[in-house]
Amino acid sequence: MTEKTYIPEGEAAPESQIGATLDALMATIEARRDAGEESYTHRLLAGKLDDPLKKVMEEAGEVALAAKDTQAALHSRDAHAHLASMTPEQRDALEERYQAEVDHLRYEAADVVYHLLVVLARFGVGIDEFAAELNNRMRDDERPEGAIRLRDEHVKRGK
Repeated sequence: MTEKTYIPEGEAAPESQIGATLDALMATIEARRDAGEESYTHRLLAGKLDDPLKKVMEEAGEVALAAKDTQAALHSRDAHAHLASMTPEQRDALEERYQAEVDHLRYEAADVVYHLLVVLARFGVGIDEFAAELNNRMRDDERPEGAIRLRDEHVKRGK
């Protein structure tokens, strides 16, 4: 937690698998800051700013394309599911294609998250501070109990 964030008094911090994973990933990114030029993460943190920014844009584009491919596979699977002429093997093949596209979408999404965290780390935005930004965007009834928040003076909405 940073001086910009807080957990409301009387609330317990939530436990989360994604939280633990993102914590570990951010710790790895920070550890690679001093790893030397052989480290890809080090090069992204220490090199030209355009390098990690281009990767965020590239990977976000790949997520969009993967989502389109996933949607097409889902549509194909569902459109053919009712056909009496479909063999079980053909149905299985359509399902396998759909699942492969879902796997690819998840893979590309992980690339976006990694590169985004590198950009945030480059500017000293920690994972708790980022989580606080996300939590501040939720209504009270949506936010988990004990969720970290940004202090009011650090809440910025647009430019």
